[in-house]
Amino acid sequence: MGFPLHGLGRWAVAAAVGGSAVLSGCAEGSGSGGGSLTIGFVNGDTSGFATCLQKAVEQEAKTRNVALNTANSQMDAGKELANIEDMISRGVDALIVQTVNIDALEGDIAKARAADVPIYLTSLATEDVSDILGAAAVDLKRLGALDAGWIAEDAGGRPVEVGVIAGSPGASSDLMVSGFTDALPDNASVVANQPGMFNPVKAREVAENMIQAHPGLDYVFVANEDMAFAARKTFDAAGAKGVRIVTENGTDEGLAAVEDGRFSATVANSPKVIGETAVRNTVALLGGENTADGERPDKIARIPLTLITEENVDEAPEYCPE
Repeated sequence: MGFPLHGLGRWAVAAAVGGSAVLSGCAEGSGSGGGSLTIGFVNGDTSGFATCLQKAVEQEAKTRNVALNTANSQMDAGKELANIEDMISRGVDALIVQTVNIDALEGDIAKARAADVPIYLTSLATEDVSDILGAAAVDLKRLGALDAGWIAEDAGGRPVEVGVIAGSPGASSDLMVSGFTDALPDNASVVANQPGMFNPVKAREVAENMIQAHPGLDYVFVANEDMAFAARKTFDAAGAKGVRIVTENGTDEGLAAVEDGRFSATVANSPKVIGETAVRNTVALLGGENTADGERPDKIARIPLTLITEENVDEAPEYCPE
């Protein structure tokens, strides 16, 4: 997923970064009724992260007897707004949105506010929280900084060359990368920084160019595990098995790669936790209710991030609902 950086000054990422039958959403949207509340979930894309996020939203909605309508915007800002308008026309009580675009999000909120439909965000939070019901937000800069901290400790003060395989240009990738590069120690030099577009095929091309141009590369930060697997194969094929990869997600496959040394570290960022938090807090905030522990939910839920290495793989949260 990617969020264009234009206009980002109006937005903030909150510090660490949520029965009736529920029908899985498709590109054009779907849904089912039966609960006392009806929520619309507008997903941003069809990546592994987004798929797990939707599964978590669906399961938590079913558990809470909430009717759910779903739609997917497929990284298209115009489609996202059309999905929002469609959800409003269906009479949903609230919207949960994984936006594709910062500027699209502004239009979404304006449209929802005009229709008096509360909106709850996943991954990002607005700077002016009076415009939204709430958010389950991830601190993407801190995510990058956690990986940089591992490199700083591992390098131990020796001069090292570092590469970056970013996602698609936009806020999600840019925030991760800036958090990473800003937290690197002075002895670490960033010698390459190219977008892999959150696409393993593109990431392979970037990795090939990177290792050819910088055969002394020591570390690479990769903006998600799908791209990191492609980069690992590319470096190994080029005889650069010593390049150490740090990344993010915390999938079962990623944790296995940390255990066997293909990745040196990954930051666990669980869509399961985000999706469950989003539904639970939307329901509670709509009804003025407390959560199961008797506390009122925070308007901005801070999703925990954990740096995972081979020493603490067991501490990673579940990534995707079964």
